[in-house]
Amino acid sequence: MQGKQLRKLEAELWRAADQLRANSKLTASEYSMPVLGLIFLRHAYNRFQKVRVEVEKELPVHPQRGRRPVTKKDFEERNAMFLPEKAQFDYLVSLPESADIGEAIDNAMKLIEDEYDNLKGVLPKNFSIFSKDLLRELLRIFNKELLQKAEGDLFGKIYEYFLGKFAMTGAQEGGEFFTPMSLVQTIVNVIEPDHGTVFDPACGSAGMFVQTGYFIESEGLKVADNVTFFGQEKADINTKLAKMNLTVHGLEGNIQEGNTFYEDKHNLVGGADFVMANPPFNVDGVDKAKDTVKKDPRLMLDGKVNLPKNDNANYLWIQYFYNYLKPTGRAGFVMASSASDAGHSEKDIREKLVKTGAVDVMMAIGNNFFYTRSLPCTLWFFDRAKEQDIERKDKVLMLDARKIYRKVTSKVNDFSPEQLQNLICIVNLYRGNTQKFESTVKSYLQTSADLAKETAEATTELQKQLQKVFKNVSDFATKYAKESEEAKAFVDALNIEETASIYEQQNKLIAEAKKAKPEIEVLESIAHLCKALRKPQDKLIKEMLDAISTATKEYQLNKNKDWKELKLKEQLDELKDLQQQLSGNPDEEEPGLLHETEYFYKQAHWLTSRFPEGVYTDVEGLCKVVTQKEIEAKDWSLSPGRYVGVDTATDDDFDYEERLAEIHIELEGLNEEAIVLAKTISENFKTVVI
Repeated sequence: MQGKQLRKLEAELWRAADQLRANSKLTASEYSMPVLGLIFLRHAYNRFQKVRVEVEKELPVHPQRGRRPVTKKDFEERNAMFLPEKAQFDYLVSLPESADIGEAIDNAMKLIEDEYDNLKGVLPKNFSIFSKDLLRELLRIFNKELLQKAEGDLFGKIYEYFLGKFAMTGAQEGGEFFTPMSLVQTIVNVIEPDHGTVFDPACGSAGMFVQTGYFIESEGLKVADNVTFFGQEKADINTKLAKMNLTVHGLEGNIQEGNTFYEDKHNLVGGADFVMANPPFNVDGVDKAKDTVKKDPRLMLDGKVNLPKNDNANYLWIQYFYNYLKPTGRAGFVMASSASDAGHSEKDIREKLVKTGAVDVMMAIGNNFFYTRSLPCTLWFFDRAKEQDIERKDKVLMLDARKIYRKVTSKVNDFSPEQLQNLICIVNLYRGNTQKFESTVKSYLQTSADLAKETAEATTELQKQLQKVFKNVSDFATKYAKESEEAKAFVDALNIEETASIYEQQNKLIAEAKKAKPEIEVLESIAHLCKALRKPQDKLIKEMLDAISTATKEYQLNKNKDWKELKLKEQLDELKDLQQQLSGNPDEEEPGLLHETEYFYKQAHWLTSRFPEGVYTDVEGLCKVVTQKEIEAKDWSLSPGRYVGVDTATDDDFDYEERLAEIHIELEGLNEEAIVLAKTISENFKTVVI
């Protein structure tokens, strides 16, 4: 499925799901689980149907008894769930009007739980609180043909989308169960969890495991053959979400409920190949007087238990992550930025960690990556194999990514896929692996060259169509002006001065883009031509369309026989389609060929201009490899900003147009907040006056 279709489907499903809140007056946390339950049910039924067809094809046929019935074992052998008849989506959709639909869905969930012990008590069973009509409408929407044919990966993406949306609405305090995709993907791509035991002791909705699954599959491997997932989660509802999320993605994992500060449900100290987590930041109130805390082997550093003296759990988590690792293990986790410079007892623990040699990469992340808090954070990465390597042990990569982000809304930022890849390239260069850098740059250049050729074709077609429309309309206007004195204004309006200049720009772009090669110097020129053409070309088309629209209304041209015979609507529709192909569609958030050709060149240029030799080098304001001696000189700080310096060079890559679009997004957000605030003040004022 194309991204555009997926976004439309997600938005439509979200609007439908939001009816539950609007029409039932429930909070987000109350209606989120039932909605996720229906996605789960729809997905399970899709897999059930697909596998049933496969199984039935292969079933042996007995001469007397005929074909044997399908069994639960047949489904489990193909990693699919067996669904009893009354738990199947089609059964629920086709229930008569008189049926209690809420009770029927509750029963479907119970029947599935009866079949699978790992889902016991996990699935939502409170559908009876909603009206019959509301549930029928929701079932109808989740039964659309597009969803009936959807494969597993699509459902995984829809599930992730809903988790993110519920986080934005504040369900389950948002950040407690949902780590933004960008941060999870960054952690996974840096630690590369492709084998052994993968553990998340604060697993929320299991997003780390899901992205690990994608990472392993991208390497052409089977998840179940390579890793075993272990998770621990304090909140009951988050434990259920994690189990459902794994099942929706066709993954298996051992998720246990328990407070990680006092319980180690999996006994994995020294046993994990990979640890990844987004623990709750700055937690106060951990009872350090408990024996389980005072003697906790997860807090051992330098031969003794290290309890930070302040009432803050950050350095409990950091030590857990280190001690869960095998001697060759890697860890990646999200942490409050304040932890990188914390003083007193926390500084002492940080010093010990640095001296082990396990601290590998520190990555500073900017504001607004979380839905429920705007503060910046830092990603920490441990690699215990470094402890045994004399040369690597002394080095830490400091990477300041605070200026690298894409604005999603006025309050939310993330990394674009390319920004993420660029950061991973830097980490790989630091580790001495140049292959990732080379393949990424090559991919960007090839993509830009391919897009350039498409741009040449589309620009050629647009120019032909533009000239055709101009000629037809101009010929008509000139002829019509002879009959109507007023119509001379129409001729004047069509005499747009920039026309010749635009044709010249188009011709230059077409000539160069046709011969595009995946080479940085060739694509640089094409990228500049793409950027230079987009706005003037759009302006020319708009002026022409405005002139036609004005003349049509003023002179009532729709009644004119010659005008009708032009069949202008079809010509203009084709012109607009070509323009959209080249300039994009802002309403659909879809960039056009002109922007995309330039964009992928710019990504290649971003990397090659900073690492011209294709090997790691320190870059002012971005990255620096530091030694333990340098870290000691800065009081054992692990804050990247204190090492990389400030980039004082002029940034040729800075896109003022893009920044202007971001400012518009920010302004829209502020306007929305202002309206809400004004309404609140007005209502409060009324109550005071009364």
